[in-house]
Amino acid sequence: MITLIWADNEKGPGLLEGVKMYALKFDENLCKTCPTGDCLVKCQYMNVDKDTAVDEMLKISRGEDSFVFNDCVTCYACEEYCRRGNHPFYLITEKREEKGLLTSPRAITKQWINIGEPQGKYRLGDVKEKVLSFGYMPEFLKWVRGKLFEDVMPSFIFGQEFFCNVVYIHFANTSIIKERLPMVMENFRKLGVKEVICMHDECYGSFAHLAPAYGIDVPFKPIHYFEYLYNRLKELSNEIRPLNIKAAYQRPCSARLCSDKHHYVADIMELIGVELVEREYQGENALCCGGIFNMCFGYDLASDVQKRNIDDMAGHGAEYCFFNCPACQGTLGTKVAKRGIKPVHIIDLCKMAIGEK
Repeated sequence: MITLIWADNEKGPGLLEGVKMYALKFDENLCKTCPTGDCLVKCQYMNVDKDTAVDEMLKISRGEDSFVFNDCVTCYACEEYCRRGNHPFYLITEKREEKGLLTSPRAITKQWINIGEPQGKYRLGDVKEKVLSFGYMPEFLKWVRGKLFEDVMPSFIFGQEFFCNVVYIHFANTSIIKERLPMVMENFRKLGVKEVICMHDECYGSFAHLAPAYGIDVPFKPIHYFEYLYNRLKELSNEIRPLNIKAAYQRPCSARLCSDKHHYVADIMELIGVELVEREYQGENALCCGGIFNMCFGYDLASDVQKRNIDDMAGHGAEYCFFNCPACQGTLGTKVAKRGIKPVHIIDLCKMAIGEK
């Protein structure tokens, strides 16, 4: 019998005996010598030149005030824009929390923290050395049926005990991540898994990007489900019938933490005969779905971003909008459908190509 860590103990909520204090790996000298300031220069929500970008990041690293704390909308993109791997967004989030500059009212922040709290209600399949990780998004329980996943199912895990907790950087709350993520790693370790296929790229970003940034040990090999889908589709290549459709990809904020896997979007679309429409808001220039914006920063920002994004899809002839993140699909699905664009998750798009949908 395996006992997973899930509840309060005598050390306090969620704390482990001998818990380690995790600190962000950030090198101020990398900012001082940065030739581009791309972390803020490329930001789609600020208008900043290179010198200002470098100056502001140095001020933030020293714990000083900066307009960035007010203007950052938590889109994660600067983590991708920084080619030196110096974690500008994590730094902004850390300093926001230190200063008590939360992005949402405390009641909303607390509500989200409670949503992700481990409660011992996890669900395990027939766990093998390779396992599918659903976090605690129940949508994946229905999506992983069929030929695409028959080589790994029913090896899966589901529940807050395996939840990556990355969402809390939207709420300027890295302390809860540093408290809970090591517990999640310990729960995986107790299961003895060797490879974890992350069905939500926020989980992959947490295990492959955020955890190393804080020196949190990851006792398994994380695999992005895009990479898994691509390899599985190649195995099933004889069953693929090109879809011959035009589609736009809604890239989620979490994809910024695993930008090295983004090429699989185009790779998969080529395999299944889908034309990715060339549009303004794609790749590094992608816009968020607006769900978090609406909650944290108000209707006007969310509405503006969503309108520009969907206008861009429609204006370039997209027949489908395919999603990576279920939350993005929940936020934008109805809105794109009203514009005559069919919303679909990338897994269902792949199933269509092999005749399962």
